[in-house]
Amino acid sequence: MLKQSFYSVPIRFQRQSKIMQRRSFIIGGATLTALTVAGPVRSLEGKTKMNNLEKWDKTFPQDDRVEHKKVSFYTRFGTRLIGNLYCPKGVSGDLPAIAVCGPFGAVKEQASGLYAQTLAANGFVTLAFDPSFTGESSGFPRNLASPDISTEDFSAAVDYLSNLKGVDHNKIGVLGICGFGGFALNAAAIDTRIKATVTSTMYDMSRVNTYGYFDKMDKNARYALKQELNAQRTEDTKDGTYAPGAGLPDKLTGDEPQFVKDYWEYYKTPRGFHPRSINSNGHWNKTSALSFINTPLLTFADEIRSPVLMIHGEKAHSLYFSKDAFKKLTGDNKTLMIIPAANHTDLYDNMKYIPMREIVAFYKKSFS
Repeated sequence: MLKQSFYSVPIRFQRQSKIMQRRSFIIGGATLTALTVAGPVRSLEGKTKMNNLEKWDKTFPQDDRVEHKKVSFYTRFGTRLIGNLYCPKGVSGDLPAIAVCGPFGAVKEQASGLYAQTLAANGFVTLAFDPSFTGESSGFPRNLASPDISTEDFSAAVDYLSNLKGVDHNKIGVLGICGFGGFALNAAAIDTRIKATVTSTMYDMSRVNTYGYFDKMDKNARYALKQELNAQRTEDTKDGTYAPGAGLPDKLTGDEPQFVKDYWEYYKTPRGFHPRSINSNGHWNKTSALSFINTPLLTFADEIRSPVLMIHGEKAHSLYFSKDAFKKLTGDNKTLMIIPAANHTDLYDNMKYIPMREIVAFYKKSFS
């Protein structure tokens, strides 16, 4: 039975019994691969140069209550991930920890860093990191994503936190934003060390790549897409390069769907622009979609036993991803919170809509 109650901001849905198009925009017949690098210096092996922290390079203000440092760790695929570790000042003892990542195509200096710093100010050790093949993290070719590797990135972050002095290793959670909300849930389904999961404005990247936005891609259109992308693989091999997909336009025409305008307003303006962000300043590898088309996420979401809090905006074009993922979850420790009037990108950085008080309370209760 679905119960509805009201917070000061969000509408909250909680399940009390068993419950629970390709990331691209199709505009006028043309395909715009979504927030689909200009990145750090790298070698042909995909090694990256880790920038220092002498200058604040985030898209959000620094909080003097929190200290942070740059760290690195490895995935089981061999990629070296670069993260920013945030810790509350003046606090001793072993603290609960949270790994934070997303949105899809963003870097740790954007929304994930804001969430991480804010949670650290509330008493958590937090780790915002760049996914494999993006930002300052290693991996070649650049600007690549896959269901398995992007899920592994979260478990690698848990590896790091599980061996970090000052962390209570039995109190580790994850938080995923946008496409990394789906990867966070996928990680929670396989990694029993994850004791609590929050998703914010979640995307299911396999579903959107396989079926298109709002599930409008049929099997014939999907076959045509596979033909196009596999032909591109042949060309990439012949040319010794990796073709970029289309990204956000440098300028809007005014004819774009509202959610594209919302993305542009965040990634392409001083509000959220960052030079290492694919969505701000680059393109996904065009053939990245192939692995998502063939590999569904959330297959075992019903086996997640730890608490889950899913947050989404009422006005977000992507709300159906969270609603449908929530239906797969089981147990009385799963919650879907819908934020009135909020769109998809409001939950990136707008503290008017991000229910941080409820997020903090959720983690504290889950870790108690």
